[in-house]
Amino acid sequence: MMQGGLVLAGGMLAGAVPARAQDNPMPAVLREALERQGDAPVLGNPDGDITLTEFFDYNCPFCRQTVPLLQKLIQGDPQLRVVFREWPIFGEGSLFAAKASLASLQQGKYWQFHTELMKIRGRAEEASVLRAAKKVGLDVARLRKDMEADKVLAHIDHSMALADHMALAGTPTFIAGNDALFGQQRLKDLQKLVEQARTDLL
Repeated sequence: MMQGGLVLAGGMLAGAVPARAQDNPMPAVLREALERQGDAPVLGNPDGDITLTEFFDYNCPFCRQTVPLLQKLIQGDPQLRVVFREWPIFGEGSLFAAKASLASLQQGKYWQFHTELMKIRGRAEEASVLRAAKKVGLDVARLRKDMEADKVLAHIDHSMALADHMALAGTPTFIAGNDALFGQQRLKDLQKLVEQARTDLL
């Protein structure tokens, strides 16, 4: 977890004073990998005109605070497409949570489970994750089996590779258009990020 802001420049994150996004755009191949590849969960409008991508970890306290903000953001912008990138960087508990969360897609309860995982007090680890799974009505035996599916592991590997390539500094990281923010955010900061992306890309 980190606090502050970053700007995506030519596909790399840098803390320097930003150039305008249209002067230093993200390469198309990177945008495709970020927004469309790796079996990422999608919320909001799947055909929206702008994609906001969040890299997060279930053991990141700032990530937990973003859930209501994203709900408000999606509700207030019918053209917004939101991609979740599970990026488990805080140990084995985070990895277990990420795998379980992605596996819940097979039971159609990703958002409910994601929200419940973000409510965990203390660390997300096997015991607390499975309690959350039972609370939202997931079939735990099926969940354990689906956690080891190739596409679950591929999503995490893909997110790790993207984060490494872009030199992401921490969680949560939000990327829209050619710009990014990381750390604790306010709703208006996320709205501004999306609005700037819409201005630059449309």
